[in-house]
Amino acid sequence: MVVSNSVKKPILWTNALTKRVSTGDDELTILRDINLEVNSGEAIAIIGASGSGKSTLLGLLAGLDTPTSGKVHLDGTDIFALDEDSRAALRGKSLGFVFQSFQLLPALTAIENVMLPLELSGNSSAGATARKLLERVGLELRLHHYPKQLSGGEQQRVAIARAFATDPKLLLADEPTGNLDSATGKQIIELMFELNREHGTTLVLVTHDEQLSQRCSRRIRLVDGMLA
Repeated sequence: MVVSNSVKKPILWTNALTKRVSTGDDELTILRDINLEVNSGEAIAIIGASGSGKSTLLGLLAGLDTPTSGKVHLDGTDIFALDEDSRAALRGKSLGFVFQSFQLLPALTAIENVMLPLELSGNSSAGATARKLLERVGLELRLHHYPKQLSGGEQQRVAIARAFATDPKLLLADEPTGNLDSATGKQIIELMFELNREHGTTLVLVTHDEQLSQRCSRRIRLVDGMLA
């Protein structure tokens, strides 16, 4: 019998991740010595009070912000050893995002918003892929509507379709139900987890929504910038 000594590496891990900002003569510590491992296929909720550092942590995990000290490794790559262009390229290949405020481009239609990351990644069938995803999230009749013509729930469906468009290994979501009423929020939760299962994506989300956090396999609480 052959015994494998291989150990599955986490898709995302941090080491002593710290973020401080200057506030005049003082320095404010937002995050302190965050050590976190996320395995492939996990769904993790980051919870905590307002101002505990949740959104800052998500921004650092994505490489959208830089830490004062510490490391973030995404899919085997030390993201802060890369320059800004290389980090952007890594995000385009490996990450999907869902934001509380949807972050759709107002001058683009629903299908154009979903096509954009596909076109940036050089996908030659961007239109067909975007159409299929929008049909999957129930917006086949809204393909050519602009964001201002869509309800909040519809805009978040477009945002979810866009997030999954490049088949990312990791999906980061920041309060994805925060701007939605409870009924619409529940529909969005179901949709996001269905797509997550279908695509085999790893999910890390920041939320105040207790119902949403309980759907995750693990919950991580931040208290005053530290893991509790």
